[in-house]
Amino acid sequence: MPRRNSYSDDFSGQADRSLKALLEDTSGDEKMVRLKKILLGVVKNELTARQKQIIVLYYYKDMDTVKIAAQLGITPQAVSGLLARARLRMFRVLKYYL
Repeated sequence: MPRRNSYSDDFSGQADRSLKALLEDTSGDEKMVRLKKILLGVVKNELTARQKQIIVLYYYKDMDTVKIAAQLGITPQAVSGLLARARLRMFRVLKYYL
């Protein structure tokens, strides 16, 4: 069965907007700096290697799920699922720090 290249997923939910806002914040606020350090620690220590890779490509390199899927050789749906699980795991750990 051929892969669907028309798949599009832009994760426009509140969780995604919150993460993007946090990562793009350059205010230098002490609380934001601390939260970014915690978030990077969670990504580094709590996620699987594949989840880390997808988080970096999606949030730091601004790639969409179709481009990530093409680069990694998996389906866009798999990227979407991995991204959702990674985001859920990150928020579960972050809630203990907030």
